[in-house]
Amino acid sequence: MTIEEKNMLFHWNYFLAFDADAEILSRYIEFTNDNYKTYSIELIRLFLDAASEVDVVSKLLCSKVNHNINDEKENRYDIIRKNYPGIKDMKIEIPRYGIILSPWKNWKNNEKENKIPDWWNAYNNVKHHRDSRFKEGNLINTLNCISGLFCLLLYYYRDEAENGTLRPHPNLFSVAGEFGGGFDIDESGFFKFYKL
Repeated sequence: MTIEEKNMLFHWNYFLAFDADAEILSRYIEFTNDNYKTYSIELIRLFLDAASEVDVVSKLLCSKVNHNINDEKENRYDIIRKNYPGIKDMKIEIPRYGIILSPWKNWKNNEKENKIPDWWNAYNNVKHHRDSRFKEGNLINTLNCISGLFCLLLYYYRDEAENGTLRPHPNLFSVAGEFGGGFDIDESGFFKFYKL
């Protein structure tokens, strides 16, 4: 008896865990404008974990461009913006709730300022000043953070995303419009193409 193991997409699997956690969370907090400022220990846990993964994946994505990248976050995000310009226009949907998120839109309007997203500032505030900035670990920052991670991962796993092998698919989050490349089915089931 042999067991064959294919290349594992560790960071994709971790994102899928965030997607599943957000789906469970949606049973307790309705994803609607009225609740975007809702905060809790569970939201902060999810927010801090997802933002930590954004930090890890952003470093990995930069290393695909420049193996000698230093640990400066601003430099890292500048490299991503310049080498993956489509990321600033990406929109992530949560179709079940009619939500469209643009987690990296700050880059689109502030290229010269190199402004980081509001949710990333909130992450740093919660991480370093949880006693006074607890409320920033809210629903909208958490959803934007998970969406931002989704965008980064699509570029990190670009080949798999574009050829339809980035599976399984998230249950809650989806790309919007022009970044969706269609669907197909094979002997292993349904698969999706992304256009990046």
